[in-house]
Amino acid sequence: MSLTTPTGLKRTETLGAGHRRRPPARNGKQSRALGERPNWLGGIAGWLWLAVVIVPIYWIVITSFKAQSSYYASNPLAPPTEPTLDNYRMVVESDFPLYFVNSLIVTIGAVVPAVAVAFMAAYAIVRGSTIFGFLRRVNSLFLMGLAIPLQATIIPIYLIIIRLQLYDSLTALILPSIAFAIPLSVLVLSNFIRDVPKELFESMRLDGASEMATLWRLALPLTMPAVVTVTIYNALTVWNGFLLPLILTQSPDKRTLPLALWTFQGQYSVNVPAVLASVVLTTLPILILYVVGRRQLLSGLTAGFSK
Repeated sequence: MSLTTPTGLKRTETLGAGHRRRPPARNGKQSRALGERPNWLGGIAGWLWLAVVIVPIYWIVITSFKAQSSYYASNPLAPPTEPTLDNYRMVVESDFPLYFVNSLIVTIGAVVPAVAVAFMAAYAIVRGSTIFGFLRRVNSLFLMGLAIPLQATIIPIYLIIIRLQLYDSLTALILPSIAFAIPLSVLVLSNFIRDVPKELFESMRLDGASEMATLWRLALPLTMPAVVTVTIYNALTVWNGFLLPLILTQSPDKRTLPLALWTFQGQYSVNVPAVLASVVLTTLPILILYVVGRRQLLSGLTAGFSK
């Protein structure tokens, strides 16, 4: 190939067999001109789905700031002309703080032990060749837990709680929640721990680290996105749980927020803005939890899709 230098002289440059000239970069107009058309159908479907999700949330928020007298007299989707916090004041002055504390105790008491036990079990299953090899064979027991729904076991759980004399207590809600949170957590965490290179574990063993030190100092930091993912998922499941509080509790002071919302609906059957104000207050903790751990959650979900 002949090239002309700035001085006007020609020099010959030979390209090897393995070298090829890069094609010129294409801008957006050139790409569209070559037949790459935008996906209008997918874009319209995405905007329609966004409207389906946003409109109910918008209606709940604006209605919670409306007065009961103006709710039926105004357009449901119109913003309030005179926003008021009376609905939130009414909810807070009731037993809502007590229900919030009960839900917080049940969620923390169930999620923290479930994630801790699931993480150690997943590590033992993946590293079964070096510690407790029999745990590798009982991995199927955790997978069987995914095939058993909560609704199918509610009667045996009720009888066991009665025998243990735990009925109408927060412990009766925590123990079954732990049991049903462990199987999925073990499945997700074991897949992430399996992706950690074995050379890292071997180097930790050569340095004299124990299995517990390797577990908490190596496996935990490298699988933190998965731990955050299962924590948020289990917290959301336990926080929104309705069947267990309905069956295993009966005292008003042992109610959680989902059961309390049902009670508010009966107490304020006509006052729709008050009910929606309680819904907004119930959703705030989960929203805050997502905002705090959104990066780890998205990282864990993205990595899970690639498996």
